[in-house]
Amino acid sequence: MKYKIVFIVLCFFPIISQAQWQEKGGTFDLPHLERHQFKLNLLSPGFTYELGLFKNQSVSTNLGLATATYQEGYVFGLAMNNRYRYYHNFNRRERLDKNTSGNSGNYIAAAQAIFFSQLRISTDVEGPDDFNLGFYGMVYGIQRTYEKGFNFNLELGAGYYKGDGALDGYGPLFNFTFGWVATKRKQKNPYLD
Repeated sequence: MKYKIVFIVLCFFPIISQAQWQEKGGTFDLPHLERHQFKLNLLSPGFTYELGLFKNQSVSTNLGLATATYQEGYVFGLAMNNRYRYYHNFNRRERLDKNTSGNSGNYIAAAQAIFFSQLRISTDVEGPDDFNLGFYGMVYGIQRTYEKGFNFNLELGAGYYKGDGALDGYGPLFNFTFGWVATKRKQKNPYLD
């Protein structure tokens, strides 16, 4: 039931929050964030989609290979990672004449990850064969997108691993992706014509 509520809120949140977007030329525009950004991950095969919501906030989802490591052991396999990001240094980067296109900035994020039993490759966690594992915590991240579209994202955080059929526990989260942004990016100064 709680997943249905989260899904409904995420679907209607952009519609409700339109008043907070900055208006430019009759269309709604975010001064620094890309409205839609789709990335193909090369090192960890998968993809990432990021949706700009407000001036410095976005939500993202990622599907790719990942490892969960916590008190009870490790799980390696395909995982779905979700983030609610707050970018805190866009204005500073702009003042220093650094790139902010492609959501190039540093952020703090509420993080969730789901490791599905059907997509697991290996584990040493004791439990039934069909257990799922969820991560809930906070991360600090750095994301940079370069002129040709190459992108890297580095995250470090900690949180609570909730087992569905396995033991719960606390542990770190480390995430690194390298890929290519497949969507068009903004110019360095989004208000230049």
